[in-house]
Amino acid sequence: MNLTAKRKSRWPVWARRGLMENVATVIIAIGFLMLFQPFALALYTYSFITMLAGTAMFIIVSKFPE
Repeated sequence: MNLTAKRKSRWPVWARRGLMENVATVIIAIGFLMLFQPFALALYTYSFITMLAGTAMFIIVSKFPE
């Protein structure tokens, strides 16, 4: 059996890849919804920054351990 598979990860549960990738995906989706809503100009203004932050977060988080 692989010893690294048996050893427990020192990363906290909230910082693991699965949960954080889902959070990043939700941030990207929120930015997308902000981009295509017709009501508030402020939401439209920050939509690209929100999607960019979610994308950067997804790229960084994809390097985290499972």
